Amino acid sequence: MSTPTFERPMPVKTPTTAPFWDALAEHRVMIQYSPSSQSYVFYPRVRAPRTLANDLEWREISGMGTVYSFTVARRPVGPHFADAVPQLLAIVEWDEGPRFSTELVNVAPEDVEIGMRVKPVFCDYPEHDVTMLRYEPADR
Repeated sequence: MSTPTFERPMPVKTPTTAPFWDALAEHRVMIQYSPSSQSYVFYPRVRAPRTLANDLEWREISGMGTVYSFTVARRPVGPHFADAVPQLLAIVEWDEGPRFSTELVNVAPEDVEIGMRVKPVFCDYPEHDVTMLRYEPADR
């Protein structure tokens, strides 16, 4: 009996999230900024948090950040990821403030540290028309 193969789930672009995904396709990071709260915002939404103002605008950021938290998933998080262990799941805090859930690549689990500087890695999946944002150590 053969082992079933599963195609990994991919994000679905919506009208609210399209500018984020379109920028990633160009290997740029764009997130929203709220003038009323004078802060960057992530995840994409239609109203500013705290103020509920309709003033969100898209701005490009460097994508640079630090590892805020991480875990090493030694067992697959689902059957779609059976071939991807160990997986380094992380929360990166962008220099501009918001935090982003992601995966660390090009680094050994034992070399990951809280506070480690990281830079964006753009992973293109043309067959799905999507680019995923991953992170690697900034000194690479």
